[in-house]
Amino acid sequence: MQKHFADRLIEAVKKKDSVVCVGLDPRLDKIPEFIREKAFKDEANLGNPLRAAAESLLEFNKGIIDAVADIVPVVKPQVAFYEIFGYEGMRVYGETLDYAHEKGLITIADVKRNDIGSTAEAYAEGYLGETKIEEESMRVFDADSLTVNPYLGSDGVKPFVKVAAKEGKGLFVLVKTSNKSSSELQDLFVYDEIAKGKDAKALYEIMGHYVDSWGADEVGESGYSCVGAVVGATQSAQAKILREIMPSSIFLVPGYGAQGGTAEDVRVCFDANGLGAVVNSSRGIIFAYAEDGSRYDEKSYAEAARDATIKMNEELRKVL
Repeated sequence: MQKHFADRLIEAVKKKDSVVCVGLDPRLDKIPEFIREKAFKDEANLGNPLRAAAESLLEFNKGIIDAVADIVPVVKPQVAFYEIFGYEGMRVYGETLDYAHEKGLITIADVKRNDIGSTAEAYAEGYLGETKIEEESMRVFDADSLTVNPYLGSDGVKPFVKVAAKEGKGLFVLVKTSNKSSSELQDLFVYDEIAKGKDAKALYEIMGHYVDSWGADEVGESGYSCVGAVVGATQSAQAKILREIMPSSIFLVPGYGAQGGTAEDVRVCFDANGLGAVVNSSRGIIFAYAEDGSRYDEKSYAEAARDATIKMNEELRKVL
């Protein structure tokens, strides 16, 4: 088994002096035309538009990874943008993980999986562990961590915790997400069993207590657990509460930039040493070349992504 996930992530954050996570969400229609044209004209892809599309994603991802590998600790492929191209897309998803690892990056598989019993075990083994085939075991999608939806309860999370702990991997449980409608469920006030409060608490608070308990036995030398939490950048008031509830959980913080979250908003997600969270940006980095007023052309997309990452690093360092 490799080193504890949280220890590896904290170590990488310190080494790179960066808490930025780059989201690899490659929308085909936003990938530079010269990349798409090359893939669709390649003889190996003729008559197979799914393969051509997938190869476009891979080429684009490699350019982004090459541009940011030395200045960020972690990348997060969102599997939906690969699944849409079927088995070819999932092949490229796996190759993207492998390429990121070759470049020394930690990976978060943004798959938001959830189920119970043997089905949850199968998800965990497929995305974090090993698949058994007769007398052999092999890794299929070798991500370092993945996102998990907890709304089936403990039965839907503990199988992931078990595999993560065994393999030196991690997970990030959805607790308070960055989307506007998250309050429809996550902010509902209910009476809890875990926190044992006399008054009703918001559902996201109760979920935070569960996450803290799920990771209590899996804390590494860094003081952080392999069980982290997804806490949105646009939810700073709630994030402050959750940081107190989950002192040993690393936060994965989406919603920075394009969704409105700022450096000041995310400051409460970190501990006193500026650790304990990574902040994700997807569109704002990988498609920086296409933003209004950009000085970059499409062939400079990787350079634009690097400069956007440097800017984000600087913004976050000012508040940590």
